[in-house]
Amino acid sequence: FVQLLKLAVPPLVFTAIVASIVQLQHLKNAARLAAATLGWFAVSGLIAVGTSIGLGLLTDPGEGVSLDVAGAQAPKKQGGWTDFLVGIVPTNPLEAFVEGNVLQIVFLAVVVGFAAMRLGAKAEPFLAVNAALLEITQKALWWVIRLAPIGTLGLIGAAVAQYGWDLLAPLATFTIDVYVGCAIVMFVVYPLLLLVFGRLNPMRFFAGAWPAIQLAFVPRSSVGTMPLTQRVAIERLGVPREYASFAIPFGATSKMDGCAAVSPALAAIFVAQIFGVPLSIGD
Repeated sequence: FVQLLKLAVPPLVFTAIVASIVQLQHLKNAARLAAATLGWFAVSGLIAVGTSIGLGLLTDPGEGVSLDVAGAQAPKKQGGWTDFLVGIVPTNPLEAFVEGNVLQIVFLAVVVGFAAMRLGAKAEPFLAVNAALLEITQKALWWVIRLAPIGTLGLIGAAVAQYGWDLLAPLATFTIDVYVGCAIVMFVVYPLLLLVFGRLNPMRFFAGAWPAIQLAFVPRSSVGTMPLTQRVAIERLGVPREYASFAIPFGATSKMDGCAAVSPALAAIFVAQIFGVPLSIGD
């Protein structure tokens, strides 16, 4: 189940972002809309991270957890911001897909998407293949997602059998924190942003978006829910098709406040506490 998910991610991320970038040519004020979209991605992501850090510092998810860390080794080197930025650019495009490096795949997709958009009619054959590959990948991924309940049950069962409840029980605080953090972002942060900046009634938004939210909760997959998300946004929330075709694939593949903001922030605090590394607000 996990291997099938990993198999689907690289082609899905690449084709979805290429398709979303190309949709910009059909939008009026495309540059302004794209900048505003990415800006709100950053703002809401920052709020999600800040919320999770606050939750982690309040609950101390790693406090009192006793794990055998004797075999753990410190990294040979620590990277800075320049290493992070350089690491986004792959030295070998095929290697990015083989290793499943999502950030590098996103970079390649953005470059290819803008290049195809500038080429115009010459790029139409490539874009037709890309669109077909996106549809094929989504269909294949949906088959995998239908196995999600069985796959999740197997993963949990294997973990319990291998480690036992005595070892897994201390993770309860961390697990609860992840769910609480996601709930705060979903039902507090987003409604406030909708109400204050979007002038949209949050109840109306949730009523329209609920089918996609409900589906996403089961397989925990933004990309797997993407076709339904797009349909819901257009038909139930009144989002223009051209903008939805840009924002939703880009958001589903590169802007995930659950697995890319809430979980990593809490995990950093959890791991630091297990290893006895003090973290202040500044850290």
